[in-house]
Formats: sequence, C-alpha cells, structure tokens
Amino acid sequence: MESTYNYLKIAYQELKFETKQNPSFLLLLFVLISIPLSYALNGIMIGLFAVITIISFKKLNFRIENNLVFPVILYFLMLLSITWSGDINATLKGLSKTLPLLVIPICFMALPRFSNLQKQKIISYYSYGMFFFVIYCISKATIRYLITGDNSVFFYHELVTEDLNAIHVSIYAAIAFFYFYTKPIKSISDRIIALIMAIFIFLLSSKNIIVVFISLVLFYQIVFSRKEQNRKWITISLFLFASLTVLFSGKIRDRFSIEFQSNKMEGSVNSDFGNDNSTHIISINQAWTQKTFQPNDYFPGTAFRVYQIRIFKEMLQEDPIFFSGYGLNATDFKIEEKGKEHKVFSGDATHDGYQKKNFHNQYIQFFAEIGIFGLLLLLVMVFLNLKNAIITKDFVRISFAVLMISLFLTESFLSRQRGIVFFTTIYCLFNTRITQKNLE
Repeated sequence: MESTYNYLKIAYQELKFETKQNPSFLLLLFVLISIPLSYALNGIMIGLFAVITIISFKKLNFRIENNLVFPVILYFLMLLSITWSGDINATLKGLSKTLPLLVIPICFMALPRFSNLQKQKIISYYSYGMFFFVIYCISKATIRYLITGDNSVFFYHELVTEDLNAIHVSIYAAIAFFYFYTKPIKSISDRIIALIMAIFIFLLSSKNIIVVFISLVLFYQIVFSRKEQNRKWITISLFLFASLTVLFSGKIRDRFSIEFQSNKMEGSVNSDFGNDNSTHIISINQAWTQKTFQPNDYFPGTAFRVYQIRIFKEMLQEDPIFFSGYGLNATDFKIEEKGKEHKVFSGDATHDGYQKKNFHNQYIQFFAEIGIFGLLLLLVMVFLNLKNAIITKDFVRISFAVLMISLFLTESFLSRQRGIVFFTTIYCLFNTRITQKNLE
C-alpha cells in the first residue's frame, strides 16, 4: 500500500511539473486515455486541449511542421469534397467527425515542442491508463461469465462491445504492450502487465493484429533485444509456443480456421453459422469472380475484403471518381447498390448484412471518398511515420507505424471518431520535428 501511495505521489508531482513546462501536457494525455471511453468525454478533452492551446498561445512558438501539414491538407480536401458529394448530409456529418485531423495538428504546431522525454512520459501514462482499462474489461467479462456461464464474453466484440470494436482496441492495447515489453529495465510488475496485455490482445481475436503482433515481438527479440544469444532464442521459442497454444484453443482457433477452410475447399459448408439451412463459406476466388450470391453465403474476413476491393474496382470503371471520389462519407449508397446488384445478404432482424458495410480498407475508403489525392496523402503519412520511426530506432514508434499500415489494409480505421483521434494524436506526437535543442 505504501509503495502504491509513493508511486501515485511521484506521478502527481511529475504531471504537475510537466504541465508547467507545457500547459497542454496533461490534456493531451487525457485525450489519449479517454479514447476508449465515451465519445462525449473524448470530445470534451479535445475541446479543452484546443482551448488551452489558444489561451497559452505565443506567436514565438508557432511554426509550420512539414510532417503535420499532411493531416491538415487531408482535412481541407475532405472539406472541398462537399462541392461534389453524392450525399451532402453524410459529408457534413463526416466533416464534424474528422475535425481532429485539423484541430490536433494545428495545436501541436502552436504549442511548445514536446521533448523526447515528455513524449516518452505521455506514452508511459497512456500505457498505464490502457492497462487499467484492460483490467476493467476483463473484470466486467468475468462478472458476466459468473452470471451467464457463457465464455464468449471473454472474446472479440463481447469483451469490449461492438461500438468500441475489438480490432481497434487491439491497436490501443498493442501500443501499450510494446511500451512495457521494450522497457530497457523491466520490473516484475512491468512483466506481469505486459503478459496481461498480450493475453488481452489474443482474446480480442483480431486475426490481422495477432499475426502482426507476433511478428513484431519476434522482430524485436531478433533485432533489438540485447539479451545474450541463448536467452534470446529461449524467449523466442517460449513466445512462439505460447502463441500457438493460444491460437489453437477455442474461439480464437475457430476464427482462424474459418479463413483457412474457406480457401481450402470452395463451396464448403458450415452449419455453425446457420439456423435452418447450412451456411456456405465463400472463398477468396468466389468473392472476386462470382456474379451473384445467395442469402446463406457467408463471407469470412479476407473474402469479404476481397469482395469490397472488387466492387470498388467496378465503381472506378462505371463512375468518373478517380480524381474526386464520391465525397467524404458518401459511399454508402453506392456500396448498397452494388450489394443489391450482387445479391449479397442484406441482413434481417437478428443478423447484420453485407450491403451497408464500409470498405474495411482505409486506403480504398479514402480513394472512393476523396479520390486519388486522398489516397496519396494517406500513403505519404504512413511512409513518413514509418521512416521517422526507423530513424529514431524507438520500437514503440516502429510498432505504431507497422500496425497502422497493416490495420489500414483491413479496416476503415479513420472512418470512426476514435480511430481518427488515436491515429492523429500519436502521429503528431511521434512526428513533430526534432531539433538539437529538443533532443533531451
């Protein structure tokens, strides 16, 4: 108890000191920590962050940061799309949701630069905040399990709610994991926290994130770890064994096996997804070539994303959208039209259909909404993010860059407010220009 009190006292003094050095330090931290909480609370934190920036503004501090200009340009391109949008109301709604792309970079350019030490402290406190959120989610799931006896409460969206989205929360948790996992000197509590965070990421059952997560851990062990050679390979072997054990158990194994099954045998049948009739699992080849589908056709994750790429290709051929797109947030009507054309399952009282789902690919989402220039701006940002991370040799930054590149291939992450705030805030934090004076 005394050690906890001393830690909290030190943390309070440190937060107080850093806020004196940079007035927005604490509020920026609150912006990050509040991302998994309510939209209203996170919106209030962003608003306060902007207000404090304005109040403490000094002309001397303002500078144009080359890396931070790109999100601002991206937002103005979105704003411009209102002039050609196929759904003006949806675009107006999208402009409100994507406002952090404009506000957060401008705040960073108006504030005194955060030193490297301050950046590390922000990531540190964010990581502890995420750990407490993870404990909350696991505790809540445990209570639900004791009441219902249903172990599905520990997996995927059930663990964190569909609104939060298990795939997105996997990213929030992965950044926190790598902070604890890559600390040069780890205490026993750091190791325990890293283990809990890793288990949580596996429970969230995102196939893409799990594969990239395991790859990043192995890459860190092989390239960055300073452990003596024998201990390094023992650690790698144990991690692989533990990962395979988790992957081949229960519901996590089932999510992976559906992907393999769908491409091993076309037209395979799985009665687990149907009620009265067996459900046919669509393969990647069928998703790309089959003209129409049946109501009992089930698209696994990869096949569905291939189908979405296919319909976007058809949109490019049918409509003059290469340079302009349909307008920000204005592709739903076209996706629904394509769904009707190909007769994919449209949903019923108990199941969501495929006709109204977005592209689940951020690169394509921007291409379809704001044209080739939107795609190029995003590619420039992820490239700069990765390049700067490699230059710093900071593995937390590298993991963020790699996870974002990968996530954008399977999710329209920036179509959600939480995704926009998370990516923009950490992108700005990691990519503010570093001067000689700022190296401390």
